[in-house]
Amino acid sequence: MSNKFYTTTPIYYPSGKYHIGTAYTEVVTDSIKKYNKLKGKDTYMLTGSDEHGQKIQEKAEQAGKTPKEYVDEIAKEAKELWAKMEIEYDDYIQTTEERHTKAVQKIFDRFMEQGDIYKGEYEGWYCVPCETYFTETQLVDGKCPDCGREVKLMKEESYFFNMKKYADRLLKYYEEHPDFIKPAYRKNEMINNFIKPGLEDLCVTRTSFDWGIKVLKDPKHVIYVWVDALTNYLTALGYLLEDDTLFKKYWPADLQVVGKDIARFHLIYWPIILMALDLPLPKTILVHNWIMMKDGKMSKSKGNVIYPETLIDRYGLDATKYFILKVVPVSQDGVFTPEEFVERYNCDLCNDLSNLLNRTVSMVNKYFGGIVPKYNGTPNDVDKEFEQFTLEQISKFEAKMDEYEISNALQEIWAIVSRTNKYIDETMPWQLAKDEEEKEKLESSMYHLIENLRKIAILIKPFMGHTSENILRQIGIQDENLKTWESLQSYDKIENAKVIEKGEPIFMRLNVEEEIEFLKEVMKAK
Repeated sequence: MSNKFYTTTPIYYPSGKYHIGTAYTEVVTDSIKKYNKLKGKDTYMLTGSDEHGQKIQEKAEQAGKTPKEYVDEIAKEAKELWAKMEIEYDDYIQTTEERHTKAVQKIFDRFMEQGDIYKGEYEGWYCVPCETYFTETQLVDGKCPDCGREVKLMKEESYFFNMKKYADRLLKYYEEHPDFIKPAYRKNEMINNFIKPGLEDLCVTRTSFDWGIKVLKDPKHVIYVWVDALTNYLTALGYLLEDDTLFKKYWPADLQVVGKDIARFHLIYWPIILMALDLPLPKTILVHNWIMMKDGKMSKSKGNVIYPETLIDRYGLDATKYFILKVVPVSQDGVFTPEEFVERYNCDLCNDLSNLLNRTVSMVNKYFGGIVPKYNGTPNDVDKEFEQFTLEQISKFEAKMDEYEISNALQEIWAIVSRTNKYIDETMPWQLAKDEEEKEKLESSMYHLIENLRKIAILIKPFMGHTSENILRQIGIQDENLKTWESLQSYDKIENAKVIEKGEPIFMRLNVEEEIEFLKEVMKAK
C-alpha cells in the first residue's frame, strides 16, 4: 500500500465571497488529508482558482479592472479565508500562472496531433455563469439545467474533443474500478443521463472572447474552460514542465473531491482527457452533495446565505467545522438552520464533550490531587467491556474515514463520547471515593476516563485541531508519543500525567433564543 496521499479540490471561479456551501469542499478535503497525515502518510493537497473565461472577463469589466487584477484580488481573498479556516493545502494554483498555461498549450497541441480534436462550428445554448453549452432538450423551462439562469443562443467556430471515441473505454473503466466513483449511485447517473443517450463531443475552444489560454497553432481560439481548468491537477505538479518531480511522486491522485454540480465534468470529461494523455486515472473521485437551506439553495438574492467567517468569529473555528462536516452526509444534501446549529453546539459540543472533560478533570483533582492514577493492568469486567467498546468504535471510525464518510465517522467518535459519559454513571466515582476498599476501582475509573479523553482528542484532531490540543493539555498529556495514531490501540501508556488544577470549559452553552435570532439576522443581511 502506498504511503503517499495526493488529494485535490476543484478550482473555483473567482466570482465572489465563499459561503459555507463552497467552503464545504475545502473542509472535507482538508480533514481527509489531516486524517491520512495523522496515520503517517506523506500527504499533499491542491486547491486553487479557475481564472479564465467569458464570465470572468465580463465581471472584470463591470468592476472596472483588468481580468488579471480582478482574479488576483479574489484569489487573495480565498487564501485569506482558507488561512482563517486553517486549511492546510500544499499548493494553490491560479490558472493564469505561466506554469499552467504553458503545459495546457502543450496538452492541446498533443490532442490535435493525435486526432482527438477537430475544428467545426458550434451552435447551441450557452450558460455564461456555468461556462457550459446545452442542447435544446437539456434545458429546463428554457433555462440552464444546472443553475436555472438564462442561456444565450451562440454560434461560433470551435474546436471539438472527440468524446465518443473514448465512451466505451470509459464504461469499461467504470465497471473494472468500483471505487473510482463515490458514492456509487453517481456512476449510474453518468451512464444513464449522459453516456447511454449518446455522449456529445465537447466544445473545447471559443472565439467570441479572448480571456483565456490561446491555441498556439490557431491563436484566435482560446482554450475552453474544462480542458483548461481540469488539467490543473496535473500542471500544479509540474506535468510537461522541466521539473516534474512532484508529478512523478504524487500522480495519480488518491482522491479528488468535487461538488455534485460539476460531477459530470470530473466523472466523464476528466477521465477521458487522462485516457487521451495515456495517464493513470485518480483512484477515487468523491462527489459530495450540498448544504441547503429550508427554502432551497443558498442565494444572496433570497437572503439565506451564511458565511464561514460569521460562524468562526462568533462560535469558533472548531464548532464551525464540526457543524459543516456533521450536517452533510456525502451521499445526500444537508440542511443548515439556525436552530440545528445551536442545538448541535449545545448538545454535542457543550453537553457531551465539554462536560465530560470538565467532570473528569474535576474528579481527578478532587480524588487524586490532580495526578492521573496508573493503569493497574487487570481491569474489571466493566472496564474490559468499556475498553472493548472503544477499540471497536475506533475501528468503525477508520472504516468510515477510509470510505470518506466523514459525517458517519463523526458519529462513531460521538458514540465513544456518549459511552464515556455513561461509564461515569456506571462506575459512580463519588460512591467509590467513600470507601477505602474501593480505591483500586476508583483509580481504574479515573484512569479509563482520562485514557478515553486522550483517544477522543486524537480522533477529533483532523476536524477540530484546537479542541484536540486543549483536551490533551487539560488532561496532562505532553508526551508526543501519546498523541499518535498508533497509540490509540493501547490502554496502558499514560504515566505521570497531571491534569490542570481547574478545568476550563472548551465550549460554553449558548443562549438558544439569542443565538437563533442572531443567525437569522445575519442570513438576511445583503
